[in-house]
Amino acid sequence: MRETVRWRNAVFAVFFAMGFGFASLAARFPTARDMLDISVDQLGLALLGISVGSITGLATASHVIARLGTRVVMVTGASIIGVGLCVAGWGVEARSMPILIGGLLVTGLSTGITDVAMNLSGAANERAIGRAIMPVFHAFFSFGTVAGAGYGALGEATGIGIGPQMTIYLVLVVGLAAVVRPHLVQQPIQPEDHVGFKERLSVWTDARTWLIGGLVLGMALTEGSANDWLTLLMVDGHDFDEVGAALAFALFLTAMTAGRLAGVPLIERFGRVAMLRATASLAAVGLVLVIVVDHQVVALIGTAMWGLGASLGFPIGMSAAADDARMATARVGAVATIGYVAFLAGPPLLGFLGEHLGLRDAMWVVLAFVVLSLLTSAVARERGTASGAPDPAVEARP
Repeated sequence: MRETVRWRNAVFAVFFAMGFGFASLAARFPTARDMLDISVDQLGLALLGISVGSITGLATASHVIARLGTRVVMVTGASIIGVGLCVAGWGVEARSMPILIGGLLVTGLSTGITDVAMNLSGAANERAIGRAIMPVFHAFFSFGTVAGAGYGALGEATGIGIGPQMTIYLVLVVGLAAVVRPHLVQQPIQPEDHVGFKERLSVWTDARTWLIGGLVLGMALTEGSANDWLTLLMVDGHDFDEVGAALAFALFLTAMTAGRLAGVPLIERFGRVAMLRATASLAAVGLVLVIVVDHQVVALIGTAMWGLGASLGFPIGMSAAADDARMATARVGAVATIGYVAFLAGPPLLGFLGEHLGLRDAMWVVLAFVVLSLLTSAVARERGTASGAPDPAVEARP
């Protein structure tokens, strides 16, 4: 039991570090845009680098993890992400788009592989302790994003360069990786659960994979659009200054973290489907307030609702994908790949629309994807909760 707790805490730390890094860079996107002297749609194309890298990493993740194990992938992957973000930060300092895009590409590639490994470890830990705690793992990711946004806001307020800021992050994440490595399980999937290459590919022919993927796709864009564009949306669309925009981003992340922490008892009480529908509806209302109402206080209220609404979709989708332990690695990888299409298409699409229509109106696209998640939410209840307990939504069906 003590070893399971240490394993859980180590996975918490990896989720935290993964959230911290990109958020600390994203909080400074308005400054990066100005330093590079680029438009909103050009920044969207730069962010395509991290998306392309992520899709590539996700496509290969199940095979890499099957060979190396989750511990090696998480420790090495987190360190490489630090390197990529450091390169991206110095790319901004050098006013070089190629260096920025190269750093983001490396970051995305390692993020895709590491994301599957840490979600697989989180799902395996769920089964080990018998509770559906995946939202708590993602809450620690959100803790990391809150801390990262605060770190970015501090860098903005003190005038520290983006390159030095990300270099400090690199040193911290490499140190953290060394500390948690002994406590991570090398491979949470037992030998008898291993499947071959062709069988791992077979999950792509399963309708359930695509339905869960559609759910995750919608909620990934709901969350990712805020990570990529909220600071600029607040500056360009609601006349916040750069520090105020960074703090609005921190508000979104704080609300999302609170939703994830509250999610475990709520999911256990009401079931996955009910909570998915409730949170997606909340995100929709929040987005409408941010888009339609031209008032800074209302925009902040909408931002908080948006954050709460984005909180549970991705973790519940990962738990649903991992319900079948034997195929968990392959299905989590496939579902995450589908979901990350939002990160591939989202930045250039929203950047293009933001440049021509304004970022506020561009967010109508995000609202449409929230509706997609509502339409596919029922798939999360087909095999009960990740802890193995019956889903109340299933029991309630005639």
